[in-house]
Amino acid sequence: MSLEASARLSSSAFLTACRGERPDHVPVWFMRQAGRSLPEYLKIREGTNMLDSCFQTEMVVEITLQPVRRHQVDAAIFFSDIVVPLKAIGVDLDIVPGTGPVVAEPIRSAAQLDQLRDLESDDVASVLAAVSALTDELGPTPLIGFAGAPFTLASYLVEGGPSKDHRRTKQLMYSDPELWHALLGRMARIAGQFLRLQVEAGASAVQLFDSWAGTLSRADYLTYVQPHSAAVLDSVADLGVPRIHFGVGTGEILGAMSDAGADVVGVDWRVPLDEAVRRLGPDAIVQGNLDPTTLFAPTEVVHARAAEIIAQGAAARGHIFNLGHGVLPATDPDTLTRLVDFVHQQPVPARS
Repeated sequence: MSLEASARLSSSAFLTACRGERPDHVPVWFMRQAGRSLPEYLKIREGTNMLDSCFQTEMVVEITLQPVRRHQVDAAIFFSDIVVPLKAIGVDLDIVPGTGPVVAEPIRSAAQLDQLRDLESDDVASVLAAVSALTDELGPTPLIGFAGAPFTLASYLVEGGPSKDHRRTKQLMYSDPELWHALLGRMARIAGQFLRLQVEAGASAVQLFDSWAGTLSRADYLTYVQPHSAAVLDSVADLGVPRIHFGVGTGEILGAMSDAGADVVGVDWRVPLDEAVRRLGPDAIVQGNLDPTTLFAPTEVVHARAAEIIAQGAAARGHIFNLGHGVLPATDPDTLTRLVDFVHQQPVPARS
């Protein structure tokens, strides 16, 4: 990348806000913006299962670019899945439509940890080729790499798939802390290696998803999870890219998630942004947090709620507009396009 192109990328609204500086407009991107809400995505995915698509370089590039072209968002999120690095090192799992990740042999003993080896670049060569190609294609638009956080990855491995109560996960956590920390230590290394490889291939920022951390009390999060999430975020600290940390239902542990080493804290829709900043401190940089279901309301309601969130974000040192979770599959893509236009038209508020 030329010096001029690098400067344009660095001065993008998204990266400017991630640094806590004042951008020329409120940046916006959406979790799951590259996915089932787009007809062009459904078309290109016909006949290809989810995990296979994540390893096909040209498909990954095209799917990642689709929402940037359509919505004019301020950042691209790399099309992948949190279990991709586990699949890449040989864990027997699949993403079952309508269910989610399903693991053939759930973790029940220390002996099973041997399969969780370090991730090497050759394991994800086609993935990294997509990152490099996207960096060229996107130009001044930043690319966000991502990985699943240790707790969420471990939960899938222990439960064998998605769980409503995470009973087996917490049972292992409480009954065998030694095995638990050994498992999360391996998850942290793999997630950190995956993030690092993406940044080295060209990603401009990373997001660590802890989808299920909201099932934990603050005390349990601090004892059993935070050190491992901190290890992931620390593993890319020297690369100088913004590190976003996001979880669902994590209002009670926002401060602890930030203390794990996040530069930007993603906030779901349950906590108003100004309240999130109060919990995090005035120097916080936040991302969020429109309820995804709001997108099914009339346009004037969607935009009124967006305006409220932008105003609340003024309490923070920096704010990136996003949803409070991912785009729902039934969302009308035109609603997202109109929302991006609306957010871009709003003046960047002075800090409150």
